[in-house]
Amino acid sequence: QVQLVESGGGLVQAGGSLTLSCAASGRTFSSRAMGWFRQAPGKEREFVAAIRGSGGPTYYADSVKGRFTISRDNAKNTVYLRMDSLQPEDTAVYYCAADGPRYSGRYYSADEYAYWGQGTQVTVSS
Repeated sequence: QVQLVESGGGLVQAGGSLTLSCAASGRTFSSRAMGWFRQAPGKEREFVAAIRGSGGPTYYADSVKGRFTISRDNAKNTVYLRMDSLQPEDTAVYYCAADGPRYSGRYYSADEYAYWGQGTQVTVSS
């Protein structure tokens, strides 16, 4: 069992930055692929970024590529999402996710992740 707790969300002006953190419990963190997803009001949950257990490679949605950076510290059981040049369209609840036993490498699919955090709100004002 893996428990995930996100933090770092908040209100920021357009063009600003935030760094989200996701602290994981359990001894298997370093071997798990980790992902960040987001869900805006009235929209479906969408893939943002993912990172393999070894720390690389990383994957990004086209909408955030070049602005967001995913990283992990396996010694701290934590994955991060650094978000720069934030825009109002980035406003959403951001979720951290850890892969499960059926993970097949489709890092962009929410179905691949068995464990989810409670989410943290990111609001970008114009």
